[in-house]
Amino acid sequence: MELRKRLKRNKLKHKFGLSQDAPSEGRCSSNMMLGTARSHGPQEGDRRNVSLFGGSGTCSGSGNPQRWPWGLRVSMATGLFLAVLLAGTQAWCVNSLHENLLWFSQLMEVEREISFRTECGLYYSYYKQMLQAPTIQEGLSDLIHDNLTESKRTINLLQRMNIYQEVFLSVLYRLLPIQSYLEPVYFYIYTVFSLQAVYVIALYLTAWLLSGSWLAGALTGVWYILNRVDTTRVEFTISLRENWSLPFLALQVAAITCYLRPQLTALQQKVMVWLMYVTTFCFCLTWQFNQFILLVQALIIYTLDCIDFLTTTQVTTLYLVQVCGLLSVWLLQFCNSMILGSLVLSFIVAALFIRHCQSGLKTGSPLARLGKLLLHTAMVLLLTFTINYLAKQVLQLRSDEHIFKFIKSKFALGQTRDFDASLYLCEEAFGVLPLDTLERLAGTLLLYPYILTLLLLSGMLVVSALQNLRAKGVSVEERKGAEGRMVALRPDVAYNVLHTLFYGLLAISTMRMKYIWTGHMCAIAAYGVCGTELWTPLLTTLRCNSKVLLRFVRYAVPLAMMACLYYKFWPKLMEEVSELREFHDPDTVELMTWISTNTHKGAVFAGSMQLLAGIKLCTGRVLTNHPHYEDKDLRERTRQVYQVYARQSPEDVHEILRAAGADYVVLENSICYERRHRRGCRLRDLLDLANGHIMDGPGENDPDLVPASHPRFCEAIKTDPAGYTALFTRTFQNKTFHVYRVKKKRKKSAKTLSEPGATQ
Repeated sequence: MELRKRLKRNKLKHKFGLSQDAPSEGRCSSNMMLGTARSHGPQEGDRRNVSLFGGSGTCSGSGNPQRWPWGLRVSMATGLFLAVLLAGTQAWCVNSLHENLLWFSQLMEVEREISFRTECGLYYSYYKQMLQAPTIQEGLSDLIHDNLTESKRTINLLQRMNIYQEVFLSVLYRLLPIQSYLEPVYFYIYTVFSLQAVYVIALYLTAWLLSGSWLAGALTGVWYILNRVDTTRVEFTISLRENWSLPFLALQVAAITCYLRPQLTALQQKVMVWLMYVTTFCFCLTWQFNQFILLVQALIIYTLDCIDFLTTTQVTTLYLVQVCGLLSVWLLQFCNSMILGSLVLSFIVAALFIRHCQSGLKTGSPLARLGKLLLHTAMVLLLTFTINYLAKQVLQLRSDEHIFKFIKSKFALGQTRDFDASLYLCEEAFGVLPLDTLERLAGTLLLYPYILTLLLLSGMLVVSALQNLRAKGVSVEERKGAEGRMVALRPDVAYNVLHTLFYGLLAISTMRMKYIWTGHMCAIAAYGVCGTELWTPLLTTLRCNSKVLLRFVRYAVPLAMMACLYYKFWPKLMEEVSELREFHDPDTVELMTWISTNTHKGAVFAGSMQLLAGIKLCTGRVLTNHPHYEDKDLRERTRQVYQVYARQSPEDVHEILRAAGADYVVLENSICYERRHRRGCRLRDLLDLANGHIMDGPGENDPDLVPASHPRFCEAIKTDPAGYTALFTRTFQNKTFHVYRVKKKRKKSAKTLSEPGATQ
């Protein structure tokens, strides 16, 4: 009888293309790399044990694992080799593009620093500051008690900003014996480009885990590289926080995918939990927007929990990993209140509390269960917003209110004249995803298999969720343990489907978020091409479904696609990589050189956020404001400083600048006479609207706007009228920039003060 059962299992294994017998119940589960996993799919017809990467292992009669067969070893080695090769190709491509775009190796130091545009220059300045400090301890002390980034204020940069990566790299550079042959700037950019290699490997492993074929990983890597315009912008925004954090997010998704594979051993589960925690921690530590990304992920976990794809242990573990990652960052950031007041922490607390209180949530008829779920969701949301409101009131937290203003304005839920929200709304990166993005993705054969796979898997997810709702009074643990009970979609596949759906909606609504979506899109599309879920129903419909044909299609189609992509796009990629350009910004170089040589080190500069970040990096001078916008007081100061581009009197502007401690103000023609944005989105228009003034140029104005009583400051000051020269002195100008020294008001003389007394 036992022999008959084994023969039947072997027959099923060969039917689905598995090369080895699965270990029997209670025996060892040592499979490829991370052990076995029980896969539940509609195409299988019976329960079976498969490895995390699609293979399986064997057990001897004594329960000891045997060695992998040579074929499996060769396949594993080939897959890992291709992962490293594609990762290295991506790192080489972005490095070559960066070098050729700027001719970076031939630039002067000031030109290299200017190439770190906007907030990138601000972040890199702290790396430079740490390297220039006499000791590591003094450098850390200067960051904790910084009085250069915001004039008249001493702030803790490690608490306010996510710059631990700059601190870590600077310490590492000082400790390693590489100073003699590797410049600090190259150590920095090579590290960021290396993280792109990590990103590719993480996506590669995710596709491999989902499909069981390393061909899916290879296709994922190829797609990621060819769609570089839409998957990353690292070559020209090196220091941007997302370039540091997204590789760790991709690693976290790979770890979650691995963790949700069924039938892991206790040790394997612990390893996956620690990997999830470490990657979540690194992701949160390197990006200030981590809480909003984790909130979307928490909603995905909540959805999977509601439709019975996860066990109670899995749900609690995933939530606690997020909480532990955030709290670890909270401690490292000197108890940053913005983390405690984050919406994701409030949501997790509410979800766990309501889940604990409603023990009978997943019992009853389908209609009753659906009603319970709706009530459960309403209670979770109500408790979430209550906890979040109380936390912000207790912490007096208003640092992230500009994000919610942006969301309200974007979806027409609040006022549209708010200056902070308008700054975001008027940037193309925060608009909806343009159609040309989808056209480019379709051109590389990525969009079509992605849509087909997404539609099929979404349908399977809905069917499986309905099946789970019809299961009366049976928990997911019992259902998974019951013989013959099938689940239409594996939990790891379901997680990745919701991941691409949720982040896809986020990317469509806000273009800047597409870099989270497009990389994962490559993995999902490759899974569809190399997995069985897409081909089995298609071949069945064509009445030619067989084991041999299914295996042939799963290997032939991805190989044919990669050959086609290589033939079509490799010459273009090589041409792009070899295209030589040159950095040319003489006006900014002249400005930075003048500031360094003609102003004292303690001079305070006012101006646009983007330019001041470069001044901080290139000259080390003190700033009034900067691009890191996550502080309410700083946002208010920025709005005040920007009045130099509004219609304000010279006395009012002078008072504002002196209140901020400014010694010099830099005016930019590109802002004063801006043409890049449409009317209503130019910076001067945003200021006019915020001040209640009629905007420049032809076009309609709201009826409540009134004409300004003063000319535009940045224009009027250049004609040197007496009212302006009494308060400001021009000290530098070129075709782009005008620098004015802000004079100090003269105190009334003793003679003037004594005149009233003399007349008595």
